[in-house]
Order: sequence, then structure tokens, then C-alpha cells
Amino acid sequence: MTTRVSSEGFVDAATAAGFGPWIGVPCSYLRPFIDYVIDRDDLSYVAATNEGEALAIAAGSWIGGRLPVVMLQNSGLGNLVNPLASLSYPFRAPALLIITLRGEPGVPDEPQHQLMGRATGALLAALEVPYEWFPESDAAVADALQRALAHSEHTGRPSALILRKDRVTPYTPRATASPRHAPSRREALAAVAGAIGPDTVVVATTGFTGREWFEVADRDRNLYLVGSMGCAPSVALGIAQESHAPIVVLDGDGAALMRLEAWASIGHHRPPRFVHVVLDNEAYDSTGAQRTISGSVDFPGIARAVGYATAQAVSTVEALATTMLAASDQPGPHLIHLRIATGAGVAAARPSIAPEAVARRLRRSLQEAQG
Repeated sequence: MTTRVSSEGFVDAATAAGFGPWIGVPCSYLRPFIDYVIDRDDLSYVAATNEGEALAIAAGSWIGGRLPVVMLQNSGLGNLVNPLASLSYPFRAPALLIITLRGEPGVPDEPQHQLMGRATGALLAALEVPYEWFPESDAAVADALQRALAHSEHTGRPSALILRKDRVTPYTPRATASPRHAPSRREALAAVAGAIGPDTVVVATTGFTGREWFEVADRDRNLYLVGSMGCAPSVALGIAQESHAPIVVLDGDGAALMRLEAWASIGHHRPPRFVHVVLDNEAYDSTGAQRTISGSVDFPGIARAVGYATAQAVSTVEALATTMLAASDQPGPHLIHLRIATGAGVAAARPSIAPEAVARRLRRSLQEAQG
């Protein structure tokens, strides 16, 4: 059995060595660290909307006198390429990166992780970020942290620890207040299914949204994004440029915040038959329900500001369906925002159809309709 490092002990040791604040985008592998840091009243966790933003916040934190820790899944390593090369490197702004290894060669994982799993080490090397495996015992933690600290002091640049699955102990967070009453995701998706026609293209974001939409209404005109977090609206906009079919985007608050630039493009190009639904539970549900910052975000206000034809918040699944039907008769784009409860359905299994097959199935359906 693999030896696990104490998640609380690692955070305590890193804090004692001078590291902090803790900044990042959640991953289920990182959940023990994030939950423990949040529970510590003397520590600071900054929830970033994407990995590049996390590193930029870290650069500012270092300028402000701290030595930050940036946590991310390797799937988001691509979002770090530009800030690593054009911010951390020239400004010599160090940080300790903790990068989880999804798609590790030889370890079964989802298709969206395969390429980055093979490329993680080479990509870090190309960016001149030295890395080592996360410590494999509590006794090895202090030396690993000292090496990271020495690198920061001598070079002024980031270094990384790569964290494999199940290498740290779990942590049970403090009990929090029960969430407000809100419809479930599955109830919202059932309402969407009843409000669309057979020709409607539905692009569902990654995580539980895509998984549950597959269970609620698998159909040829669905596209489930397994990965590429935040890209669902942009993919839908690309489809809208080539097809007259009505399009519905099923988005989440965490995914939407990761790629808000997509909203500006949608507002500018104004696809006419385009409904953008944001199901907002104020959490990264599939990684452990860590909080997003959406509680302070006015999504309809953002949509109106960037040029959506209509944007409104609804509070019930009945209103969601009614608003979708009304929007389908008016030139778009339209934004509909619904607060939902955290948690997924009993199964919430990943789609059994491979991503390539899903994409080709949709492409074929659209081409057949065009004759």
C-alpha cells in the first residue's frame, strides 16, 4: 500500500517554512489541502477562476512580500504557459506549484487527461520550471520544501511538486451551514429537455453538468465537453457560425468564470438562435464542492454589458423552461441564470460514448440537415 503524506502536516510544514498564501483552482487530489487551509483561520486560500489568474495573483503576492503556493490540476497547466513565460520568468516572481498528475501513463484515467499526463514533465522542462515528485513520506517533506525555498531564493523563479493520486491523507472539513433550498441540477436539466426541440444543439460543460445531461437526454445533437473547462460557450459559438440550428449552452458557474472572454465574443457576434443557461451552485461540485466566487457575481449584468439581447435570473425550473421557450422566439443571444443546489444524481457517470464519437455524431447530424 502506498504511503501517504499527512495533508495537514504538509500544510503546517509549508507554513512554518514561510510559504503562503495558497492560491488555486480545485482538483479532487488537492481537496485535503484546500479544505484544511480554508479551515485554518490563520491561513489564506484565494480561489482563482483559472490557473493563469492564480499565477498572476501569486506574482502580486510575492511583490507584496509573501512566497505563494499555487495549486492546480495538470489539465490546467496549459493556462500557465503564458504567465510562466512572460510574467514569472522575466519578473523573477517565484512560487511553489503543486500540480496534480491526471492521465499518468499506465494509470487508467479519462480521455481528456491522456495527452497532458504524458506531457506534464516535458512541458515544465521546456518552461524551465524544475520539478520533483511530491514527497512520499512525512519525513521527506521538510527537505522537499527546503529545496523549493532555496530555488526561489537563488533564481527568483517557480518550482513544482507533482502530486500523484492518493499520495496525501484525506481531511474532513468543518461542518458548514446547510445550503439554501434550490432545485437540483437534474431537475433543471429535465426542464431544459422539455423546452428544446429535436433540432436543438446542446453543448454541455464539463463535470457533473455534462454527465447528468448525458443521463437525462442523450441525443445525436448533444456535445459533452469532458475537460476544456470554460470552453462550452466558445464551442457553441463556433457551431453557430456554421449552422442555423438553435443552440443551447449548459454552463456552470465555475466554468463560466474561467472563460468570461467567451461572453464578450458571443455578445459581439450575436448568434441569433443562442440560449446560454448558467446553472450556478456557487461550487466546484465535481472536485469536492469548494466554493467559487459566483456568490458576488451578477451573471445577467455581465451578459447585458457585453451585448446579449436578453439576460435574466430565474428561481424555479418552471421559470427556466418558460424563459427558454420565450427566448427561442426572439433574436439572441440570451442568458438565463438559475441558482441550483450542490450535489449530483445517484449515478452521474461519465458519458459512455467517447468524445470523438460524440463530436462526429453531432457533425454528421448537422451535415445531414444541411443536405
